[in-house]
Amino acid sequence: MKRSISILASLLLASGAVLASGDHKGHSGHGQGDKKAAAPAAGALADGEVRKIEKERGRITLRHGEIKNLDMPPMTMVFRVKDPAMLDQVKEGDKIGFTAEKVGGQYTVMSIEARK
Repeated sequence: MKRSISILASLLLASGAVLASGDHKGHSGHGQGDKKAAAPAAGALADGEVRKIEKERGRITLRHGEIKNLDMPPMTMVFRVKDPAMLDQVKEGDKIGFTAEKVGGQYTVMSIEARK
């Protein structure tokens, strides 16, 4: 009986420690939350080059540098765009700065800025 109580007490203490270490991102100054879902910092544009535009599908293929807020290394990939009108601002071969986030499970370009 003493052993059962001892095991139960240990389990309760362990579960309390797990609950205490929970996410506190709703409180200012606490924790970092989910870094992949975090909005990019101001001025934290990723570098990219437009490889393909699919206006009718709302998609853009970019060869890009590191995307820090998504922990993504440089590569070439297809992104959805937040607003298909953004695709009118660019053409294949353009150098751009952009922000991207994971929205609804899909990598999405949130903003595009022309580069020279």
